[in-house]
Amino acid sequence: MKKLTRAEEEIMQAIWAMGEGTVGDIRTYLEEQLQLAKPAQSTVSTIARILLDKGFLEHRAYGRTFVYSPRVSKEEYSRQSIQQIVSDYFGGSTNRLVSFLVKQEDLSLEELNRLMEKLDPDQKDKP
Repeated sequence: MKKLTRAEEEIMQAIWAMGEGTVGDIRTYLEEQLQLAKPAQSTVSTIARILLDKGFLEHRAYGRTFVYSPRVSKEEYSRQSIQQIVSDYFGGSTNRLVSFLVKQEDLSLEELNRLMEKLDPDQKDKP
């Protein structure tokens, strides 16, 4: 799967949140929900075509209007992105990633245990 640029990711965030939408819907979402300056219609249209070519979006045509919807789920893209980060920055070790996050967030043992319980509900039953 290809990596998204920042602008492409902003468009995908809008589509993922809306489920589907036209260029006008995307522009409005970026402005109202993500608090970004409203991009030009041609800019959003161009980025949407790029996302179509990359396989991230699909569309239905209604005359000259296209309704875009995600071809790749947010979860699928998130998983791929995290795997790439683990590979590129942590030598493929998820333990190193978790260790890094714990150190960066300065988590207490209690907070770490609560996080572990959320990740593995069976953890509560272990001594």
